[in-house]
Amino acid sequence: MATMARLIVIGRALPFHPGRPRSGPAWLEARPEWIAGAVAAAQARSSGGWFALDASRRITERPRGFMVAGQPLVVYRDGSRVIAGPDVCPHMGARLSEGRTEHGILVCPWHGLRLGDQRRGSWQPVPTHDDGVLVWVRLREPGEPPTGRPILPARPHHFVDGVVRVEARCDPRDVLANRFDPWHGTELHPYAFGRLQVLDIGNDHVVVRVAKRIAGPVAVEVDARFDSPERRTIVMTIIAGPGQGSVVETHVAPIAPGRTAIVEASLASSLRFGRVFARLLSRVIRPLLERSARRLWIDDRAYAERLYQLHAQS
Repeated sequence: MATMARLIVIGRALPFHPGRPRSGPAWLEARPEWIAGAVAAAQARSSGGWFALDASRRITERPRGFMVAGQPLVVYRDGSRVIAGPDVCPHMGARLSEGRTEHGILVCPWHGLRLGDQRRGSWQPVPTHDDGVLVWVRLREPGEPPTGRPILPARPHHFVDGVVRVEARCDPRDVLANRFDPWHGTELHPYAFGRLQVLDIGNDHVVVRVAKRIAGPVAVEVDARFDSPERRTIVMTIIAGPGQGSVVETHVAPIAPGRTAIVEASLASSLRFGRVFARLLSRVIRPLLERSARRLWIDDRAYAERLYQLHAQS
């Protein structure tokens, strides 16, 4: 146990790392030009045309409407399958998300037109994917070769997941910039993080050692790596310390210009988790994961929205 900077760090000490120790306030340490370069590198990668919608468990037989890249979609579940298509009835334009399903068939709320997994007139389903944590849809993007499934990061074998969906008045790049700025952690989220040191920084990744508060001054230290597997995703992976192997996937999907959906999946892992044990713990841990993520996104959403305002003024 060690006490530094009014923190009580518990647990096994992490090995020494020759990373540059913090030598000044966050505003001196932060590197805006590197953040911009990392965002540009992420946006240059392929996404395969996939967009994250929400947690798998929140997509049910009841139709839900989503706006993705300016396209209104209706999404619902038929058993283990997820079906998505335009949220516009081909008959007279009713919102299908205001209808219902019957035995896997979508029923229009205006005149009862029945639609399913086959094309009918102007209504055509789009590809979907359920990875067990998130549900995705694939849309056509100019110059973007489609892939058979989303480009996902490595995930732990056993985990408890928590998923939050937040909307913000910004563009996707503003969210990516927030996630590629670890230096704001102790200033913007002092209730969550007590100390931060950049250990390694490359063209498109950064590794930090951070003291994460458990309660008041009591904290645990972890090493976390931030990188991007595709243009709309930033992943934080705990590479050392408690919860090693856990990941936080932040996925962004444009709703319309100046409006972005943020779908963040926290996958908490432990060497002590087995599949059955993780399932039993999920009812307790999932609400904690989601509450913590929503609290952080109050501040991070404001950060991203401020960046968008500055872009609009320039």
